[in-house]
Amino acid sequence: MRNYFVLGAAVCVALSMASCKSSESAYKKAYEKAKAQQTATVVQPQPTVVAQPTTVTPVQTVTTAPVATNENTRTENLTLVSGGGLKAYSVVVGSFSIRANADKLQQTLANSGYSAQIATNPQGMFRVIASTFDDLSGAVQSRNNLRSQYPDAWLLRK
Repeated sequence: MRNYFVLGAAVCVALSMASCKSSESAYKKAYEKAKAQQTATVVQPQPTVVAQPTTVTPVQTVTTAPVATNENTRTENLTLVSGGGLKAYSVVVGSFSIRANADKLQQTLANSGYSAQIATNPQGMFRVIASTFDDLSGAVQSRNNLRSQYPDAWLLRK
């Protein structure tokens, strides 16, 4: 019985393969149609344009001071702990909850030539101020210079 089943399945497979029509002819017809359309399309040549010589003027570089009117500043009510006094704008390079850490950073800045100061805010944080200025543009320039060593430096407005 099993032999009849296998023989019947083989006959069915053979008939199904014989009844399949190759779709190669359909692909061939589509290819020939596309080829005929491609050869029928006439490509018109584009007119050539002769480039006129142009005069190149040299670029002049003008350096300007950074515009500091849009700079973000923070405002805090600070009490000076050590230092000479705060002006309208200051550059803060560190904020510590422990005074000893603030003193250490102040000494590091003083060794680098800054007149560093320490101030405290009402929350008890010690702000280490590297430099202080009357104008915003000076403070922005100083902050930008300090960001190479202190990337989190920010501006404080009194």
